[in-house]
Amino acid sequence: MIALEILSMKNFMTHLLSGDTFDIFLLEEATISTANTYTIDGHMNVDFYPPEERDKSHIPYEFRPWNELKGLCFDLIKGKYTPLYFKFVLQLKSENMAKLLGDNPGQVKSLVLNIRYDGNKALLTTGTSYHTFVMTKEADLAWDNFLCKYLSEKEIGYEKL
Repeated sequence: MIALEILSMKNFMTHLLSGDTFDIFLLEEATISTANTYTIDGHMNVDFYPPEERDKSHIPYEFRPWNELKGLCFDLIKGKYTPLYFKFVLQLKSENMAKLLGDNPGQVKSLVLNIRYDGNKALLTTGTSYHTFVMTKEADLAWDNFLCKYLSEKEIGYEKL
């Protein structure tokens, strides 16, 4: 697990809410605090869809893809005033996780990115969720290294804490 402080909020927010940089993720949950506080549960409501569309080919993820909800989040954040707070819990999509860890991810359930803004700065923290206890930290290190490299490639400045 690593913690990264974002150096340019404007650049980061453009990547997060307007660009496709974070489209490799699913949204697990979001909390946005402006004049009101909004909470979004990213779980897919399978019962919303007709029975013929409830299989894995139509609903491949447990959570909604970020690119389908970032517009809503942008609408909640944009305005005359800076948000008081926001938090996004994102999970790397399974196909991207497979590219990173190989086709056999072992006991890794998900690779998580927490994004938290406190009114002044944004902090990104990584996390790895496992199906069971593991002794090795290879997946954690691979995830941390990937994220740092990815942010650098996208020209998102950060400082490791």
